[in-house]
Amino acid sequence: MPKLTIDNIEIEVPEGTTVLQAAESIGKEIPVFCYHPRLSIAGNCRMCLVDVERSPKPVASCSMPVAEGMVVHTDNERAKKARNGVLEFLLINHPLDCPICDQGGECDLQDLSMAYGKDCSRYTDFNKRAVSEQYLGPLIKTAMTRCIHCTRCVRFSTEIAGISEMGATGRGEHMEIGTYITKAVASELSGNMIDICPVGALLSKPYSFRGRPWELSNTQSIDVMDAVGSAVRIGSRGREVMRILPRLNEQVNEEWIADKARFSYDGLKSQRLDRPYVRSKGGKLNEATWEEAFDVIAKKISKLDPSTLAALAGDQADCEAMVALMDLMEKLGSPHLDCRQDGSKLEAGPRASYTFNTSIAGIENADYCLIIGSNPRWEAPLINARIRKNYLATGLKVALLAPEVELGYPIDYLGNTPDTLDKILDGSHLVAKKLKAAKTPMLILGQGALSRSDGKAVWALCAEIAEKYGLIHDGKGTPGEHWNGFNILHTAASRVGGLDMGFVPGKNGLGTLDILKKAEDGGIALVYLLGADELDTSKLKDAFVIYQGHHGDKAAQVADVILPGAAYTEKSATYVNTEGRVQRVLQAVATPGEAKEDWKIVRALSEKLDLTLPYNTLDQVRARLVEVNPLFDERDMLQRSAWKSFGRKGKVKSAPFVPIVENYYMTDPISRNSPTMANCTREILGWGQPEGRSGTDG
Repeated sequence: MPKLTIDNIEIEVPEGTTVLQAAESIGKEIPVFCYHPRLSIAGNCRMCLVDVERSPKPVASCSMPVAEGMVVHTDNERAKKARNGVLEFLLINHPLDCPICDQGGECDLQDLSMAYGKDCSRYTDFNKRAVSEQYLGPLIKTAMTRCIHCTRCVRFSTEIAGISEMGATGRGEHMEIGTYITKAVASELSGNMIDICPVGALLSKPYSFRGRPWELSNTQSIDVMDAVGSAVRIGSRGREVMRILPRLNEQVNEEWIADKARFSYDGLKSQRLDRPYVRSKGGKLNEATWEEAFDVIAKKISKLDPSTLAALAGDQADCEAMVALMDLMEKLGSPHLDCRQDGSKLEAGPRASYTFNTSIAGIENADYCLIIGSNPRWEAPLINARIRKNYLATGLKVALLAPEVELGYPIDYLGNTPDTLDKILDGSHLVAKKLKAAKTPMLILGQGALSRSDGKAVWALCAEIAEKYGLIHDGKGTPGEHWNGFNILHTAASRVGGLDMGFVPGKNGLGTLDILKKAEDGGIALVYLLGADELDTSKLKDAFVIYQGHHGDKAAQVADVILPGAAYTEKSATYVNTEGRVQRVLQAVATPGEAKEDWKIVRALSEKLDLTLPYNTLDQVRARLVEVNPLFDERDMLQRSAWKSFGRKGKVKSAPFVPIVENYYMTDPISRNSPTMANCTREILGWGQPEGRSGTDG
């Protein structure tokens, strides 16, 4: 390892380390614009210039590898003069519009100009360059006159997002960044380009001119728009969520978040349920007090047999609410409850059978990947980005058995016939040889395969493949390393938590599809929907429906009683992500009107039914969660789950897999009521506009 001296400190670093990285390792700060630790090195801003002895001119530290005996000065007069000159050049054409720029207060150019710039400029007689704005879609607003050509956005879109739509045209002063043809950026991760832009050239279009960073209260939370559990920071002002930004979590989302997590927050203001409603005999929903709503429910339940009661939990239901509703259903004597509203055939058995066992960070260690019945680009964009990261680093081979889609990396397309799984198991398919040859292979099984009528058979068949070809082993890869390559990719934030606590049919109980069928036939008289909207509500027209949720969405339209609950930004609650990591959302804003936290509603209803649940505080509910499953006490940790075999369960049908997500931008009540997500559906997917048109400039 080479030894060098930085500011009179002698250090030893690994071969290939850059001067910038070596300086950072001893706490020396070197200013940068174009450099980003997760992107390739561009070396085009020159802000990181340092003085290297015996070098004829200052050196760009981000791209210069260290050498034996190198002597570096990061803050002597020569280095300072070089940075002064760089900033002087950058500010020649930069507009002096900081007071109206949305980046104000969070701008790298502002900060570095204050720290490293001069108090005046020699360039006073030149006309500033002006650049026309670029159309990048409904999410990103541009002010390209501010652009300093760092190319971070170009490198992000190409390397991380896997799209080659951003680039540079022209040279020198005439260089411009944008899409080569005017169109919306078609990426589910495009909003991250706003975060990495060091100036105000790329901005959030929905947030534009709405607030300043020092006006906002920031709450650390997690995202529940999918099952990844990305770490986010919710910025709020008063009772309104103003923006959502990513937080660093190397094990889950690194420093990125998906566009739906970032931009769908405006749906929190639309179609909100802020008071109870009761449907009259004439079929109209009328406002009611909580007491009146509970009286109607209690009166109805008192007339019904427990065997005709059922409860379903939705995709964003929190664990506290689900355990309270599960306890209430047990006291009522009904075994009919389910957290799998999409009809998934997963069972609450061995935990390794329904979690993403490789872990999200562990994807980077895989050397072969087989994706079955899933489109990870839409179902979990950040997991898809991890797969692409592995592909760029190691050339990971990926095979896809699902409807053909563009994932952002090369795939071996196996078609869309589930019969292929039998050929893989018996060894007659080429994929079998590749799985056998791999040291750390992984399999990703999506909900498009599990929600089929033969979902149990597909599930069990994939488990057999995992066992036969060494996807679960100790020490086959790195000596002593545990590897489990059997992965279930969930799309619902509530699903793993519901399975962990056993929110599934009890003895002789009915699952989601059977509950709906029985409700249609008259066998189920009352259905309690805990934020469950992604189901066929037409089958509930003859049943008495209690809907507890935060939006007047699909299920609220057929409800007989509506109980207004809290959205994920309005409560402190527990979720479990697809890899089995227990996480917490924290309350950022107050609930609107008379809406309440969900577990409190269930607790109050239990008292009205004379079946009072034995907890009165949030801590007591969480203690009940731990009592049901001790894993709920292990926050932000991954627990290795023991693998247990489960045999074949039926025959796999030949019908092709069907996508579980038809529109990435609208998958839940919040995103369906978001004007921004509606714009994305129209301008990016082209839904609801003339064929061939991909949006208009605006």
